[in-house]
Amino acid sequence: MGKVISLNISKKKGVNKEPVDSVNLRVDHGIEGDAHAGDWHRQVSLLAQESIDFMRAKGLELEPGAFAENITTEGIELATLPIGTKLSAGKVELEVTQIGKKCHKGCAIFQQVGDCIMPREGIFAKVLKPGTITAGDDITVLA
Repeated sequence: MGKVISLNISKKKGVNKEPVDSVNLRVDHGIEGDAHAGDWHRQVSLLAQESIDFMRAKGLELEPGAFAENITTEGIELATLPIGTKLSAGKVELEVTQIGKKCHKGCAIFQQVGDCIMPREGIFAKVLKPGTITAGDDITVLA
């Protein structure tokens, strides 16, 4: 079991996401109010705080949302989860649909330190069961 450390949304694509206290998730949509929401396989993005800490160790001052992740977690090795894995937080259920992504033309973090973890360690999911997630909620890998 892990924890939801931060919930992050943005109104536009291509910018850092800003933390919010809670988010509402809808089936076939993702997070209400987030620019990446829609009826596709990457409705919600997740990244582990441990991955962010790895980049901080390289000298970057980073806050949750700096990698445009919607949900920052702690205590789950997200990048090791196979596609199809189900996660729950509160009443929400997510299904992992993609591990990693292409880095878009050398993001600002890559330009600063020559590395970016989102392409390797970020994961994407679609919403199977709707509801609200609040920062501090437990997040669980379902059997």
